[in-house]
Amino acid sequence: MDRHISFDGLHNFRDLGGYTTADGHRVRPGRLYRADSLGKLTTGTTDWDHFLSLGIGTVIDLRHDWEIETRGRVPADPSFDWINLSIEHRPYDQPSLGPEVDPGPYLAERYMEVAEDGAKEIRRALELIAEADAPVAFHCASGKDRTGEIAALVLALLGVDEPTIIEDYSLTELAAPALLADWKARNNGQSPTWLGFGRAPESVMRLFLKSLKSRYGSVEGYVTQTLGMDADALSARLRANLLEPPPTTSRPLTYRKATPADAQSLVRLRDSVALWMLARGIDQWKPSEKDEAHFIHRMAEGEVWLAYTGGHLTGAYELWWADEAAWGPRPADAGYVHRLMTVPHLSPPGTGRALLTHAESRITAAALPYARLDCLSTNPRLRTYYEKAGYTVAGEQPAKKDGSGSPYAVTLLEKRLP
Repeated sequence: MDRHISFDGLHNFRDLGGYTTADGHRVRPGRLYRADSLGKLTTGTTDWDHFLSLGIGTVIDLRHDWEIETRGRVPADPSFDWINLSIEHRPYDQPSLGPEVDPGPYLAERYMEVAEDGAKEIRRALELIAEADAPVAFHCASGKDRTGEIAALVLALLGVDEPTIIEDYSLTELAAPALLADWKARNNGQSPTWLGFGRAPESVMRLFLKSLKSRYGSVEGYVTQTLGMDADALSARLRANLLEPPPTTSRPLTYRKATPADAQSLVRLRDSVALWMLARGIDQWKPSEKDEAHFIHRMAEGEVWLAYTGGHLTGAYELWWADEAAWGPRPADAGYVHRLMTVPHLSPPGTGRALLTHAESRITAAALPYARLDCLSTNPRLRTYYEKAGYTVAGEQPAKKDGSGSPYAVTLLEKRLP
């Protein structure tokens, strides 16, 4: 399942549902949406029908008046209230920034300005979300900066952990190419001078949250001191409105062998997992390292499998029949599992282990006695995960090369299959 909801004209429309809190609750799906400009919607279109089908009762537009006059607002409809709360009081022109400007510290400083300048509007936005008896959508222009700031505050007050808040912010990276293409189309094909335009590196939100804590002690301290609200009461209202117990059952996984038509979905899944890792300080995968051609090649050379739950993509893996880069020349006695991926936050518990079991069944069906895989030597948590699944360490490869960067060290693990 892709957290981005597909529209033709919107690129960064996302459901905040599915994230879990420290005390084990879950943000209710279908209750809170973040988006790029809903002014791009037009009545009488498929996008408009899709938007109305979500049952949204309140739209919070975080843009300036001049942005609304220039780019339009969401079309009026009796099914929802539209409220304009411009939380940014000192506008800045991102596309014209110089290429040397580092997005991390620059945007984190802007977000602190917004947090303090826009206190009145931010307070009202949080009140509306806490009080709403129907789904709420909030948006700015790209659904990244102002929208990202409101999303971070809400998630923090709900009890979602900081790495997940950072990850949620960075998911705009998946929409960045489309956002950039839109900007170019509006500007006669020109490119913005700022290389960070449309990007949402995890360092931005990490630095903003660090600054907020340094100045106020916590998000709750900011809410109390700057917004003048009872942080505990606000948190309780948000939790009552937006949280639910996690599901106790899930549908069984179904599997399908991937075809070239699935390559785009596989790229998005891998990039989502990469962003999950980066938000947690795991420097292993980077977005955009593997393109569609990679997955199509793996389908031709071996197998790529997709797992679904209730019709939604929930995980995938690659199965190779040789892996000299890690294991060197070997007899044809094993299948090699690579890129075991589950959809962050939305896959049922145990999906990873189920994918591993499915891969082992494919190796057994090929009459091969071993399942093999490798993991980054600096990731002991992942090594432990595989050891608990019955894999044992078979050695180390200090300089594996995969063609995408410098050599790196991996731990080799194998499992004797029945």
